[in-house]
Amino acid sequence: MKSVKLSGSPRANVGKVDAKAIREKGHVPCVIYGGKEQIHFHADIRAFKPVIFTPNAHIVEIDLDGKVYKTVLQEAQYHKINDQLIHADFLEIVEGKPVTANIPIVIVGQSEGVKKGGKLVVKLRKLKVRGIADKLPDTIEIDISKLDIGDSIAVGDINVKDTTLLNAKNVSVVSVTTTRAVAAAENAAPAKK
Repeated sequence: MKSVKLSGSPRANVGKVDAKAIREKGHVPCVIYGGKEQIHFHADIRAFKPVIFTPNAHIVEIDLDGKVYKTVLQEAQYHKINDQLIHADFLEIVEGKPVTANIPIVIVGQSEGVKKGGKLVVKLRKLKVRGIADKLPDTIEIDISKLDIGDSIAVGDINVKDTTLLNAKNVSVVSVTTTRAVAAAENAAPAKK
């Protein structure tokens, strides 16, 4: 996985009043957990652009007063009315200990079913995986070139080296469905005797 940097400042107080004051300054209250202790900090909301508003998964290197923590974003909470980021949780990467991350899917190839007029339906944009952070892929490629109309690829059909997929195995990731044009053409075709 690629890494991005995020600078922050430790939080002196933890609580709703302190969090509200931090947000009013244009910062986001955050926590790092999974290491020896929980670390509460805040960072400028503009610094989250390469961390959250991207389709890619990253290792986030958080710099707090010169000490750098390697982490993975676990959860981002947003305001229910204005969709502004209000809190972020990061899991500290401990050497040799597996982490859970959401890895984006990249569709490659051209489906036979789409060439015949079918519609490609992507049902999942990311897969939840578990593995050693340094070995996690940036993206998971899914080759759809063999999919015909009515075919699909489920989570159980995907293998990613050095990782475990945590989504249910029977969940469809991508499929090719029949369109009205294809159905009409099949109905209009004369029946064979």
